[in-house]
Amino acid sequence: MDHLAHVSNLRSSQSQTQISHLALDIGGSLIKLVYFCRYDDSCRDDGDELRSQNDSLCSKSDNNQPVLEGRLHFAKFETSKINDCLDFLRSMKLCLGVNSGSHDGTAPPSDKIFIKATGGGAYKFADLFKEKLGVSLDKEDEMECLVTGANFLLKAVHQEAFTYLDGQKEFVQIDPNDLYPYLLVNIGSGVSMIKVDGDGKFERVSGTSLGGGTFWGLGRLLTKCKNFDELLELSHQGNNRIVDMLVGDIYGGTDYAKIGLSSTTIASSFGKAISDSKELEDYQPEDVSRSLLRMISNNIGQISYLNALRFGLKRIFFAGFFIRGHAYTMDTISVAVNFWSKGEAKAMFLRHEGFLGALGAFMSYEKQCLDGLMVHKMQQKFPISASSAGDNIYCSLSSNSDENGSIECTVYGT
Repeated sequence: MDHLAHVSNLRSSQSQTQISHLALDIGGSLIKLVYFCRYDDSCRDDGDELRSQNDSLCSKSDNNQPVLEGRLHFAKFETSKINDCLDFLRSMKLCLGVNSGSHDGTAPPSDKIFIKATGGGAYKFADLFKEKLGVSLDKEDEMECLVTGANFLLKAVHQEAFTYLDGQKEFVQIDPNDLYPYLLVNIGSGVSMIKVDGDGKFERVSGTSLGGGTFWGLGRLLTKCKNFDELLELSHQGNNRIVDMLVGDIYGGTDYAKIGLSSTTIASSFGKAISDSKELEDYQPEDVSRSLLRMISNNIGQISYLNALRFGLKRIFFAGFFIRGHAYTMDTISVAVNFWSKGEAKAMFLRHEGFLGALGAFMSYEKQCLDGLMVHKMQQKFPISASSAGDNIYCSLSSNSDENGSIECTVYGT
């Protein structure tokens, strides 16, 4: 969905809500937002575009705990169009985290207003956010946020993980008591492969520079597509066999059965361009984009499995906005993992694939007590384990969630 249309839909659907607890993941290609939107609209509106965090704690539970019910929402923008993101934050009058130490409802000093943020852009664009919105970016470690976001989704959200192979999507039931260890493959502009051994226990064990940014950058040069979604849509219509050299092209249409290669296996991505007496303009952009997508997806799938094999990991979760729920991308990665593992491993994907970092940054609000609200733990509406002392956000995936999969939550404060 075009981000401007998405913004319009959000404004319409949330006209009767109050928004708070915003977090950002500012990557090299995309900005991802996660924000909590409460159901009632009883908080005061003093006309300020940016309101204090403590203003959102407006109701009390039976035991006098602050209660906030609502949904987690997700949005994205191209980093190159960061001003669109800033306009969105300003026009939606988003409530931001405050570290003012004030409990009397008075507006905090502007230099005390902050947003939790992660990713390289949290450093690169810190001055811009201060200049345009008058807020500071409270920076959180990128890898830690990715892992925190993934752990939350896998433990708390029903039907978050799934497999996709040969056009068949199957949700995977995750036992939160038997989650670790696993390999998290986050495909953003580049690719990070993280071995996760537990809450807060992880190590980046590998990666590759050939990721979503490679697909987007080369695709733009080769096809003249203006954005990632246009390039991805173009690949739907293409045939990579026009561009790729297959085993069958080398072996006269037959398999290389002795080593288990079928005639349709890609021997060389873009290999036919060597022998064809054609220029770039002689190839259809659809075929070029398909070949490019296949090349990068295959490479990621193979390297991921080899790292899982290296550490004896059985679970591989793929995330990041390169995937975008795109059937061909998921199928290609799954086939690569299945091929190299000889069927012993399966690629798994996440419904909220692109928002792990932003979710992790969102959950880092628990590190500070914001006017009485300290989130210690986020868990499913039907609790999966005994809650720890302090605040909790009880979450379940909405049955009527949109393409971004908003999550229903209840916050109980101390």
